[in-house]
Amino acid sequence: MSAWFKSDEQFHHLYPLSMQQLAKRHWTSLVVAEMVVEFLTPSKGTRVLDIGSGVGKFCLTGAYHKPSSHFYGIEQRKDLVAHADTARQIVGLDNAHFLHGNFTQLDFSQYDHFYFYNSFYEHLVDTDKIDENITFSESLYNYYTRSLYKKLEQLPAGTRLATFHTLEDRVPPGYYLVETHIGTLLKYWIKT
Repeated sequence: MSAWFKSDEQFHHLYPLSMQQLAKRHWTSLVVAEMVVEFLTPSKGTRVLDIGSGVGKFCLTGAYHKPSSHFYGIEQRKDLVAHADTARQIVGLDNAHFLHGNFTQLDFSQYDHFYFYNSFYEHLVDTDKIDENITFSESLYNYYTRSLYKKLEQLPAGTRLATFHTLEDRVPPGYYLVETHIGTLLKYWIKT
């Protein structure tokens, strides 16, 4: 199993070529995922949600490095969820879970901490799209951004959030910025 996690290139061979070609632009690198996992799992048994999990790379990396925690990915594209679940079966991880659906319908109180790699960005004009299998619009971008903001606002003190390529004003004011990495592209937050 560990061979898959030695490099991004090796990891990407878990997926069909069409998914491998999207990796650099749309999936979290192993280095970033490992850093985030350390922040989001301060104790054993933590339940981490990846919002817009794509092919599951972040969750699989987390599940591999933190076998006592559980990593959940929510993704609205059914084919990406299928790719994630196939990769999970290949690497043999029982603590990674993939859900097909829209995060707006999910009860965030079931999770302890959260990862968000600006999965709404592709709704904006002239951005790289994963595919054309969903509807894109600026109004959906705004709706999803507001929905996430409201869900994060309702979470209890101590909730941890890691954002990657996400503007600071997308995070409610109750979250304190505790660290930045990779310039300021990767941010760690804790709700006070």
